[in-house]
Amino acid sequence: MPDTHAAQTRSIAASAVNAVLRRLGGQASAPWLHEEIARRMAERLAIIRLQPQRIVDWWSFLGAGGALLAQAYPQARRMLVEPTPALAARSAEAHRVAWWSPRRLFGEGVEVLTDTDPPPGSVQLLWSNMMLHAVQDPPALMSRWQAALAADGFVMFSCFGPDTVRELRGLYARLGWPVPTIDFVDMHDLGDMLVHAGFADPVMDQETITLHWATPAALLAELRSLGGNVSTDRFAGLRTPRWRARLERELRTLAGPDGRLALRFEISYGHAFKALPRVQPGQPTTVSLDEMRTLVRSRRTPG
Repeated sequence: MPDTHAAQTRSIAASAVNAVLRRLGGQASAPWLHEEIARRMAERLAIIRLQPQRIVDWWSFLGAGGALLAQAYPQARRMLVEPTPALAARSAEAHRVAWWSPRRLFGEGVEVLTDTDPPPGSVQLLWSNMMLHAVQDPPALMSRWQAALAADGFVMFSCFGPDTVRELRGLYARLGWPVPTIDFVDMHDLGDMLVHAGFADPVMDQETITLHWATPAALLAELRSLGGNVSTDRFAGLRTPRWRARLERELRTLAGPDGRLALRFEISYGHAFKALPRVQPGQPTTVSLDEMRTLVRSRRTPG
């Protein structure tokens, strides 16, 4: 059989991702688009009857969902998992505490972790807003998420989909330039990855948001505030002012009848519950106490 896991490893340069994280971590706040998607994703929490007692907010500062989660679940304890110490410091700063440790419990039931997984089976909700597209190995990360969740827990996430800035990709291809972005994963493939990682009945959907700008400079500034090109196939050197001027001229071809430039952003949303273990008669099976309790409850529930 083919190694589907290897096929899902993406062409993302880790050094470029780290550079983007350093730059975005120095911004005054998370990107406004991340804030808007977090708001839209939080509206979907109403369909989930489970009231989580412990929550993981993965890449919390740039995901911009902390206040929304606190409002939705004021009694829940929250773990904020950040990819770098600098971003962990920003999350700590947001809670108005001094930062000096890679793992520290703060007031108001908030704990900040630096690139560290929560204890296995310790949380009921794992929230990840607008970060999965920057991960080189999504199936491996989903497996880590699945391990952190309790038996009745669920994951909810959002990320960029394949139609994101398709107009810009077409422009670069027409000019014979290397790609301007990574390839984004289709939501159906994300759903398959969830199932493979041990999640049940994933629900995936998407929407397209079209943004407009008055000038090429404004468009490029917006894209820079959202991240950067972390593809391994990107142009390897530094671009010149002459190239930048040509890019701005070419970007004007994206203008509509009103003269404003437009780019589409596809947003993929997903949520799924942790699959209950399947206990086969006569075969040795290792099941945690929490998982066994959930399994027994599910069998007692009338179908």
